[in-house]
Amino acid sequence: MRGGKERAVEMALLACGALSILTTLGILSVLAVETWEFFQEVSPLEYFGDTQWTPLFLDKHFGVWPLITGTLLTSAIAISVALPFGLLAAIYLSEFASPRARQILKPALEILAGVPTIVYGFFALIVLTPFLQTFIPGLAGFNALSPGIIMGIMIIPMISSLSEDAIYAVPNSLREAAYGLGAGKLQTIFRVVLPSARSGILAATTLAISRAIGETMIVTVAAGMQPQLTFDPRVPIETMTAYIVQVSMGDVPTGSLEYKTIFVVGATLFAMTFVMNMISQLMARRSRM
Repeated sequence: MRGGKERAVEMALLACGALSILTTLGILSVLAVETWEFFQEVSPLEYFGDTQWTPLFLDKHFGVWPLITGTLLTSAIAISVALPFGLLAAIYLSEFASPRARQILKPALEILAGVPTIVYGFFALIVLTPFLQTFIPGLAGFNALSPGIIMGIMIIPMISSLSEDAIYAVPNSLREAAYGLGAGKLQTIFRVVLPSARSGILAATTLAISRAIGETMIVTVAAGMQPQLTFDPRVPIETMTAYIVQVSMGDVPTGSLEYKTIFVVGATLFAMTFVMNMISQLMARRSRM
C-alpha cells in the first residue's frame, strides 16, 4: 500500500515536470514557426541591419535595434538602482540586523514585489517623472529614466532576499577564521563572506535582470512607445515587451506581417534571456571551482 502511494506521488511529480517541458516546447515551436514565416518576407539582414523600427507605418522598416536598445537601457538603469540597494540590504539583514529585526524587515521589504506593475507604471509617469523634471533638463514626459528607476525599486526584493539567503548560508567558521586572523567586521564581509556567497548573489542578479528585461506594464505606461535607437534616458523609447503589448491590442489583422512581428520580437527576447542565463550559469560554475 505504501509502495503504491509512493509510486503515485512519483508519477504525479513526473507529470508536473513533463508538463513544464511540453509547455516550453510548445512555446518554442510557435515562436519558431511564426519567426520562420516572418523571415520568408523580411530578410534577416534587414531585421538585424536596419536601425529603424516602423512596421506599423506606411514606410515600413524592420530593424529591431531600437527595441533592443530601449530594453537594454531601461534594464541597465533598473539593475544599477537595484543591485547596490538590494545587496546592501542583504548585507544588513544577514550581518547586522538582530533576529527580531530580520523577521520584520525582510517580509516588509518583500512587499515591494507584491505591488502590481501597473501601479508602478502610473507612479513613474505621474509622480516620479514630474519630480525628475524639476532638476533634469530636457527630460521628456515619457522617458526611459523614470520607468528604469521604478523597475529597479521593484526588483530590489528579488536581489535582497536571494542574496541574503546566500550570505546567511555562509558557514560561521569562515567568519570566525577571519576574525581570528585579525580582520574587522567590514573586512570579513567584503573579503570573505561576499566572495563565498558570490554564486548565489550572481544568481539573484541574473534573475533580477531577466525580470527587468521581461517587464511590460511599467515601460508600456511610462516609457512612451516610440522606438528610437538611442541611449539617452531622457527621451521616449520603446522596449520589446511594450511593442508586443502595442500590437496585441487588436488593431493589427491576425496573420499579417505586422502581426508576425510579435513572434519574431518575442523570439529575439527569448534568445537574449537564454544567452544571459547560460552565461550566468557558466560564471556560477567557475566561481564554485
